[in-house]
Amino acid sequence: MSLLKRFGYYFGGFAIGLVLLAFFLNGKNASCDYGPDARVLKNIRNKSLVYSADAELFMTSKGIDTTKINYILFKGDINFSKSDTRKKPCGLYFVEGNIDGLDTGLTIENCETTATLKSVEFLD
Repeated sequence: MSLLKRFGYYFGGFAIGLVLLAFFLNGKNASCDYGPDARVLKNIRNKSLVYSADAELFMTSKGIDTTKINYILFKGDINFSKSDTRKKPCGLYFVEGNIDGLDTGLTIENCETTATLKSVEFLD
């Protein structure tokens, strides 16, 4: 069998596999959140987010709206050294992101059904 025929069979099978994969995953919310940051942030985003009084006060005084907080929850990174993930009954996570060019830290308490934004702070 010539090399050209081998490539033809390979790419033909590969194309059929892609079509089948697209058919089976069509309409499903399949995602590839394999890293620890991505899994935790997705878990927080899927819950209802409750804002504490301290967080709301800081947000109103600095002109931060919920869209910017949600942006950090999509693009931010979790600082596990500042987090207390094993705290009972709810884990405490420190999420770092950027709002209007300023490094920002969010402290979020992640419970079973809700996630509570405990505090928002600008980092140095």
